[in-house]
Amino acid sequence: MTGLLLLAAGSGERLGADVPKALVEIAGDSMIGHCLGTAAGLHWLNEIVLVAPASEVAGLAQEVGSRFPGVTVVAGGASRDASVRAGLAAISPQTEHVLIHDAARPFAPVEVYDRVREALTLGARAVVPALPVTDTIKLVDHGVVEQTLPRERLVAVQTPQGFHVGTLLRAHAARSGAVTDDAMLVEQSGVPVVVVAGSQYAVKITTPFDLRIAESLARPDGTMPT
Repeated sequence: MTGLLLLAAGSGERLGADVPKALVEIAGDSMIGHCLGTAAGLHWLNEIVLVAPASEVAGLAQEVGSRFPGVTVVAGGASRDASVRAGLAAISPQTEHVLIHDAARPFAPVEVYDRVREALTLGARAVVPALPVTDTIKLVDHGVVEQTLPRERLVAVQTPQGFHVGTLLRAHAARSGAVTDDAMLVEQSGVPVVVVAGSQYAVKITTPFDLRIAESLARPDGTMPT
């Protein structure tokens, strides 16, 4: 069995929104709605757990239940990894693989989900989608360049990320220090993380400018909003 954890517990503070980030609407639907609309088309997906702000759980359970029956809604924690653990606690014991996706990437296409899942079925225990880095990246300390990193070996990692459930649970149990994604936890445990092709459409919405880009992606003609 394969499950999906949709992380939607972010506050939206950097976005400047007066509602949790994942509830911000783009082209008539929330980020959560766009994500669930894509997930609903994945025939191989057996269960979906939506991890939401505690204050929104009751309302989202009702709203999501009417549109996407069978989705479980649980309260997230104070950090990303705490929210992931809350979601993992809610998945079925029979679930072998889990995909973890940020609701802040509402337009990640079906092909990316499929590529992650295929790598898992072929035996990978951790999978991330990624795009090659096109900018020159420099390591900086106190405003001074220390090193220019070799761009040909750098990628920008996206979600959904996929994991063997047991591998991810063990990585969370052994965690130490702050992490920025679940793949970093698995890296720390010594498990290889496989990389598959991501998508430019899987842009992460963090700032008002990101929101404008997302709105343009949702427009049929692809024009930027004014």
